[in-house]
Amino acid sequence: MSHEQRIAELGIEIPTLSPSVALFVPAVRAGDLLFLSGAGPVRPDGGGLIRGKVGRDLDTYAAREAARLAGMQLLGVMRAELGTLDRVVRVVKLLGMVNCAVGFTDTPGVIDGCSQLFLDVFGEAGRSARSAVGMAELPFGMSVEVEAVVVAPS
Repeated sequence: MSHEQRIAELGIEIPTLSPSVALFVPAVRAGDLLFLSGAGPVRPDGGGLIRGKVGRDLDTYAAREAARLAGMQLLGVMRAELGTLDRVVRVVKLLGMVNCAVGFTDTPGVIDGCSQLFLDVFGEAGRSARSAVGMAELPFGMSVEVEAVVVAPS
C-alpha cells in the first residue's frame, strides 16, 4: 500500500501550508535527503498554535497530541515539496523539542506523538533515529517543535 493510500485509509487530513514569510524555507534538498525546518503544533481548526509548558500548562497526553500536530505540519511540508508522500523512502531523523516546566523529564513520551504518526503513515520506513530534548522556551511559546530529515530520491 502506498503512503498516500495509507493516509486515506487512516482518515488523516494533511494541512495545506501557507507560503513562508520567514527568513528561512520549510525544507532544503541535499541530494536524496530532504531537511525539514522545525514545525510547531498548529490546530487544524484554525485555532493557532498549542502553547504552554509541558508539565505545567499541558500534561504528557496533551503534549503528545501537540507533537502529532507538529508531525502533521511536517507531512504537509513533505507533500508540498515532493508532490506526493509516496516519494518518501525513509524517515532518517527526528529532533523533537519540548517546552518544559522545571522537572518535566518525559520528553520521549511527548515526541512519541510524532513518531507514532510517522509509523502509521510510512510503516517501518517511518521508524527513525531521534532526539527528544527539553527546552526552557520555544518560539512564540509553542509547546513542541519537531524537525525531520527524510530520504526522497530526486
